[in-house]
Amino acid sequence: MALTDSPLLRAPLYLAQAALTIARTERLPEAEGPRAGVIGQGPEMRLLVLGDSSAAGVGVAHQDQALAGQMLAHLAPHRCVTWELHARSGITTAQALALLPETASFDLAVLALGVNDVLRETRAERFAQAQAGLMQRLRTRHGVQVILASAVPPLGHFPAFPEPWRSHLGRRATALDASLQTVCAREGAQHVPFDMVPRRALLARDGFHPGAALYAEWGARMAGLALRALS
Repeated sequence: MALTDSPLLRAPLYLAQAALTIARTERLPEAEGPRAGVIGQGPEMRLLVLGDSSAAGVGVAHQDQALAGQMLAHLAPHRCVTWELHARSGITTAQALALLPETASFDLAVLALGVNDVLRETRAERFAQAQAGLMQRLRTRHGVQVILASAVPPLGHFPAFPEPWRSHLGRRATALDASLQTVCAREGAQHVPFDMVPRRALLARDGFHPGAALYAEWGARMAGLALRALS
């Protein structure tokens, strides 16, 4: 690698582009609507959705359009789902531990974390430790049988970020997702790849968060995996 391509030398440029992007990007709110409830018919399922702004539904108006709501739409015809959503914009994997309820038990947990670890330059080793600790706590304290861990999105393909910061974020996201796959294999969780091209039509107007179409696809996929895993 040439010296001029060194990430260290490019760091000031990345910081400048990050600051400019934050200043120019519209800050969208978390989706409105309930974050817990009971819905559906059939055998009981206890569902936890845990994550950052994507789990919180940033990019759509109501939780019915977001990840949890889209999952429930597909689960309700087959299961009586007692569900809770614990999510907050801007959190890292390590910070997600503080969102967990103290005593509730769940059969299945869906995780949507990692973007903020990329943006905050969390080291791969620390990210892996945080993911493993979270999964272990879900098993031991909350009785979770099935963990579905959403992949770290490929930020190098998102139009909200300018180059060369976008490519840097893409490399970081790929590295953290590789760590996540390793942790999932070790902890018995299922890594769910992000294999959709993040086209503008699938994203919210900020060019970063999911839009309704992407949430619909993501929720349907997670619901299908949940039904198969607990059948």
